[in-house]
Amino acid sequence: MELPLVVGIDGSEHSLRAVDWAADEAAVRGVPLRLVHAASREGGDDLPLADVRGGPSAGELADSVVDIAARRAHRRDGNLKLSVRISDEDPVPALLREAHDAVALVLASRGRGRLVELLLGSVSLGLAAQAGCPVIVLRGSHDNQARAGTRQRVVVGVPEQRFPAAVRFAVDEAERRHVVLEAVRVWRRPLHGTGAAGHRPGEHTDGHERRAADGLASAVRDAVADRPSVEVLKQVVEGAAHLVLLDASTRADLLVIGARRGHGPHLGRVAHTLLHHSACPVAVVPRPA
Repeated sequence: MELPLVVGIDGSEHSLRAVDWAADEAAVRGVPLRLVHAASREGGDDLPLADVRGGPSAGELADSVVDIAARRAHRRDGNLKLSVRISDEDPVPALLREAHDAVALVLASRGRGRLVELLLGSVSLGLAAQAGCPVIVLRGSHDNQARAGTRQRVVVGVPEQRFPAAVRFAVDEAERRHVVLEAVRVWRRPLHGTGAAGHRPGEHTDGHERRAADGLASAVRDAVADRPSVEVLKQVVEGAAHLVLLDASTRADLLVIGARRGHGPHLGRVAHTLLHHSACPVAVVPRPA
């Protein structure tokens, strides 16, 4: 069975914009789109108008949320294969379960009720760390669409540790969009020089930069070996990774980073910063523990 692209919805305008983006992404990928609405009925405020005397029930409101999102998705692409899931449990376990059989999970950066906690608080980081597929959080001004974008560029952060999954994901996205791929490797100047006799000034840091450039070239070469149509711009930058990638997000339609799974519901400083402050959507791609 063909795996779907999954998008979490809660009825807010931000989640409907995520539906727009996800519908475009599903069409570009040629995969089905699945709309998932999850809201606990126990003490939550996800559906604040539910069960008010004379008002619609929680189930009726959930049906309405999904129906509106489905019609919006079909307005983006009338030929889109669409399915829906409605759950009365909290969003985290519901979306994690859906992520087991998905090509990617798309989330808005703002919502309502417990989904606000999911997307803006520590739980969002846990979801990105635990999901079994790439998680795309729609930060920044993504203009409701994924097909072309305004900046014509996908950026991927390439860490020192070998991590082909994130680079391959970024290559695929750049190829689908017919845009430039910017691959960024960040390196840091050593805090102290070696002090060894015979070393020329700057030799030690030159070595760090050269190794960073060599590592970046190798990672990109392996990922684009069978994708000659993808134009790659390689950047080796000295600095703090979270700051360098934040700056790169201002010139990208999508920023791709990797995350190690298997260490609990936590991500590192770089992912944490980008998921909260990036100027464009962020794709967190898992790698094996």
